Amino acid sequence: MINVYAMRKGARDVEVSDEIKENCWINLENPSDKEIEDVCTKTGIQEEMLKAALDEEERARIETEDGTTLIIVDIPIINDESEWYVYSTLPMGIIYNEKYFVTVCLRETTVLGGFLSGRVRNFDINKKTRFLYQILYGNAIKFLHCLKQIDKTSNRIQQSLHRSMKNKELIQLLDLEKALVYFSTSLNSNQIVIERIKLISAIKHYEDDNDILDDVIVENKQAIEMATIYRDIMSGTMDAFASIISNNQNIVMKLLAAMTICLTIPTVIFSLWGMNVPVPFQNSPYGFWVVIISTVAILVPVIIIMIKKNMF
Repeated sequence: MINVYAMRKGARDVEVSDEIKENCWINLENPSDKEIEDVCTKTGIQEEMLKAALDEEERARIETEDGTTLIIVDIPIINDESEWYVYSTLPMGIIYNEKYFVTVCLRETTVLGGFLSGRVRNFDINKKTRFLYQILYGNAIKFLHCLKQIDKTSNRIQQSLHRSMKNKELIQLLDLEKALVYFSTSLNSNQIVIERIKLISAIKHYEDDNDILDDVIVENKQAIEMATIYRDIMSGTMDAFASIISNNQNIVMKLLAAMTICLTIPTVIFSLWGMNVPVPFQNSPYGFWVVIISTVAILVPVIIIMIKKNMF
């Protein structure tokens, strides 16, 4: 899908444009080959640049060629296809030159939603460097928001696991741990790209926009630290619950072993007196009770010893 936006005349918000024209913002979401071809024809941007962000395994990077700058960063996404939210990352491409500004991604992203709803202050498509910084800032904020949600979800799952050990909760924790690995890797890659933006000469830097870039660096570093801390906590939590599950299994096995021993003693005694051969007390009217009392007399000390050894 392709959407074209332009600044509304006499205002600071955007409006949908029917055609691709100069100083417009072209947003591509999982575009078809025809849409990519149309954009390339009208903007002069190379097709390879537009398709670069459509590869889910594409790494974050920055490159410039013939006056066109390509910046690929990883953005957080939330998949709600399963019973719970699964967090992951996806590359998003930002391509711009003197006349056009293009964003490309495989799916709709909330990182760009603030620009369309007017929540971003001092937003102007014509100021491409500032627009770039604002997208990077919004992306860092989105990472922080997702990390906080992951932490809350993790705490809720841990409370559930304290009450009962279920595979569902453990699988959720594994998904969260995997998401934190993705986030940490993506944030570090984004940080490299952001640091390069400050040094690359192909991007025009303006004094008024430097504060935004500094904020991007600060927020992204904070997200990196949060992802690292949460990942370490999650790893320790998973190890702790693995030990708890193993310990609970050992307790159950110990209890079953103790019960087996207790059941074995009367089984052996009753089996001996049940044989079709002469046995003691077979002619005594009190033979049955003698066997029962003897069994109890042997079984009770065994149970007491097991209780003292915490086998029950």
